Amino acid sequence: MTTLNGSCHCGAITIEVPAAPAYLIDCNCSICRRTRALWALYPEDAVRIEGDPAGTEDYVWGDKSLRTVRCRSCGCVTHWKSLQPNGDGRMGVNMANFAPQAVTPLERRKFDGADTWTYL
Repeated sequence: MTTLNGSCHCGAITIEVPAAPAYLIDCNCSICRRTRALWALYPEDAVRIEGDPAGTEDYVWGDKSLRTVRCRSCGCVTHWKSLQPNGDGRMGVNMANFAPQAVTPLERRKFDGADTWTYL
């Protein structure tokens, strides 16, 4: 397996994932369409995120099911984690924070997070 490493724009938050995902999720929900994140899902214990915890800021909204995290310095959204106690242990990693050559060849799947919660 080949790990991939990414970071927010300023480098204060670094992210390591175990491998490239099978595809990227391009969601149209109210937050994702604004941040233009490209999500990949990983088991929480497979992702390493480093940086000073005081250097991040959480955003929780709506049904309060997710905690979206961004860098306080540069503002880049880095990942999300479930706030549901019965979650499946996965988290979302914003692959837009990784090198273009690592993500450009990957399939992008459109997800309707705004209305139907299905892939389009």
